[in-house]
Amino acid sequence: MTTAGTSAFNLDLNNIVEEAFERCGLELRTGYDLRTARRSLNLLSIEWANRGINLWTVEQQTIALNSYQGIYPLPVDTIDLLDSVIRQGVGQNQIDINISRISESTYSSIPTKNAYGRPIQFWVDRQSGNVNGTASTTLSANVTATATTIQVVSTANLPTQGYINIGSETILYQNVGSSLTSNANQLLNCYRGINGTTAASHSAGDSVYRNYLPNVNIWPTGNPGTQYNLIYYRMRRMQDAGSGAQTQDIPFRLIPAVVAGLAHKLSAKLDGVDPQRYLALKAEYDQAWQDAQDEDREKAAWRLVPRNMFYYR
Repeated sequence: MTTAGTSAFNLDLNNIVEEAFERCGLELRTGYDLRTARRSLNLLSIEWANRGINLWTVEQQTIALNSYQGIYPLPVDTIDLLDSVIRQGVGQNQIDINISRISESTYSSIPTKNAYGRPIQFWVDRQSGNVNGTASTTLSANVTATATTIQVVSTANLPTQGYINIGSETILYQNVGSSLTSNANQLLNCYRGINGTTAASHSAGDSVYRNYLPNVNIWPTGNPGTQYNLIYYRMRRMQDAGSGAQTQDIPFRLIPAVVAGLAHKLSAKLDGVDPQRYLALKAEYDQAWQDAQDEDREKAAWRLVPRNMFYYR
């Protein structure tokens, strides 16, 4: 007897759904069955993101920091940042320096948010990534592709700093003008073409939409003339369930947990599932999830060392 010689087994969406239906004692028959299962599978992936760190969704990214810029957008699918350092230099001269994460209340209490120096702290503003469906205001003057000041009809529905969408362009503004000065209803210190978009010209009367991009706030903002890079590890969202033929955005070792979880979710809403089977599927899912969590974790060695403290009188 010989072995298969391959290790490529995986399940696409259709097979995962079919297996989950069979565990419920049912058959996958209609397009609606597939649609409701796909919806449950997407909700299951969100549940997993809330339960803890999924190592296969952790990835490293870099942000080049600018002097006097304190806020930077994160990819829309970012759930949270895990570890970050400030990097100076390149090659053998590269130095990574620790940067501390602080809370919103600590960041808001910093009186000199535009001060510059080597960045030492950051706050993650975990916004939804959605764009308002209703315009917050409109442009009151034409805007060129390089303008850093944008004139709007009103800033009443915009925060003092944040992101806006005009057409297909996303723009970061760091301040709004004061109603007591000549720059009233202006968005100041704008960074154009943010989040992979392209800076473009816009016309008076164009709609301005607020964008709730997740972002990271750096303090201090960076010394002029010194290039700092924020190197961070983020946990991203799992990819959507797809249309049917695609495999899921999970390692093969977690397929049993996905199937068990989907079977449990389906048993809660499909007709004809015996209540005792529902309880059995719930227990099976809990065990499969625990097995997956025990496997999907850091396995670095660690040790506890007692700390000796001496007091002198």
